[in-house]
Amino acid sequence: MLAHPSAVPVDAQALATGWRVRDASAPPPDPPRLLDRVRQAIRLRHYSRRTEEAYAGWIRRFILFHRRRHPREMGEAEVTAFLSSLAVERRVSASTQNQALSAILFLYEHVLGVELDWLDDVVRAKAPARLPVVLTREEVRAILGRLTGTSRLVGVLLYGTGLRLLECLRLRVKDVDFGRNEIIVRSGKGGRDRRTMLPASVKDPLGEHLRRVLVQHQADLARGGGWVELPDALARKYPGAGRDWAWQWVFPATRHYVDAATGQRRRHHLHETVMQRAMRMATLAAGISKPASCHSLRHSFATHLLEDGHDIRTVQELLGHKDVSTTMIYTHVLNRGGRGVPSPADRL
Repeated sequence: MLAHPSAVPVDAQALATGWRVRDASAPPPDPPRLLDRVRQAIRLRHYSRRTEEAYAGWIRRFILFHRRRHPREMGEAEVTAFLSSLAVERRVSASTQNQALSAILFLYEHVLGVELDWLDDVVRAKAPARLPVVLTREEVRAILGRLTGTSRLVGVLLYGTGLRLLECLRLRVKDVDFGRNEIIVRSGKGGRDRRTMLPASVKDPLGEHLRRVLVQHQADLARGGGWVELPDALARKYPGAGRDWAWQWVFPATRHYVDAATGQRRRHHLHETVMQRAMRMATLAAGISKPASCHSLRHSFATHLLEDGHDIRTVQELLGHKDVSTTMIYTHVLNRGGRGVPSPADRL
């Protein structure tokens, strides 16, 4: 005669049903640490991974600055002292100081749930207006001519499409449409998608590059690897999609890594420092004295389009700016002298 389910011991019943029953006599689990709660709150709002690392870092510095006091025990005076130290002693920029403030405000509002009147009165540092570094067409040609291999291909795409560096390095194979001559940027700055052009001059070298990447991917698959990280929860919805060719990086890294959570042998995309270093070396080799960076190629893309007479709204959409006022800065650096006014010295 079978025993009634209620007569079965708890551990055996839990084992049979797959449920885990916590021993009532066992101590309750430790509450999550503060920084773990911060990361959980950030991921709940789908902030980028870089924002997560930046916010967690600033909150940790804030706590260590005040000798590990809990934020609940601190207030306006402690926040002001920390921000003042950043500006006076460490001499950080206004944007860096504002990022630290945003992290602290996020901690109090979204993690601790503390509503403090003084949060609205904290003054953000005013960032000075800076004109972007724009290269002439000859300077762009000189720099690109000194880049080689994958770095040159990335450089041509940055200048030819207006992509940000990480937007370019995070391109997937499926985001490059050779038939429509366009590139789709997924989850760009602000989490927005957009389209930009695929330059005709880069189609052949990019196609050849992707053929080499495909051969490398097939070799990875043969060795049991070939995985890439997928956004959001796609890995759970489509378990095998991480090995599909469409999801592979256009610019994969040269080395593998093993994901600790899944044990998958993956490739990350090319690290941004590789391109930044190549850009710096090419700029020095070209004898250009401007402090040019990878982002200068994006600035030059926008400025040269405006010089060619293209509408500023079109440039705004290609760059992915939320507000046209951001794009308006390029009207101040057009190659027409100060405010487009001819110098009186030219009439002598």
